[in-house]
Amino acid sequence: MRQPKLIDYTLLVILSLIWASAFFNIKIATESFGPITIAFLRVFFGSIPVLLLCFYKKIKIEAFSKDWYWFAIIGFVNLVLPFFLIAYGVKSVQSNLAAILMSTTPLSSTVLGHFFTKNEKFDFIKTFGILIGFSGIVYLFSDNFLINDNNFFSALMILLGSTCYVIGGVLTLKTVSYTHLTLPTNREV
Repeated sequence: MRQPKLIDYTLLVILSLIWASAFFNIKIATESFGPITIAFLRVFFGSIPVLLLCFYKKIKIEAFSKDWYWFAIIGFVNLVLPFFLIAYGVKSVQSNLAAILMSTTPLSSTVLGHFFTKNEKFDFIKTFGILIGFSGIVYLFSDNFLINDNNFFSALMILLGSTCYVIGGVLTLKTVSYTHLTLPTNREV
């Protein structure tokens, strides 16, 4: 493994700023567009650089193979459904609350990984670390942490969207092991 350089740290900071602004930008977009439109636009514009990268690197897109339905299910659960649920939820909650709710992803991945994978079982250190991390996020935003009767359903939609990312990851692991598909890894892309 190579040592990180200044460009690596710079790219990490830029990526963090882009991800950090996602909920704020979704909140702004909900003023003009509905959740379905936002989900569609996120998937559409996100697919353009991926398709260009696949074309440039000559990566064969397996979406139209005999196992296309697995790709469709994973794409729906890991992209379309959470994008819709998050956009729907952000309409009625503050963007910082949305970020806190999305930070439950590691917690749900620990729980679902324990039950649906072979190598991700609970242990004390893993559970303790995730609870400490989540507690820190709640503490940082606790002054505006407010879920009430008016936004409870929206907060639940964001939590469900966050969990969809984890379900998509588990489905990907299960699909690869059952169908012997070869999905590109970050080293291939």
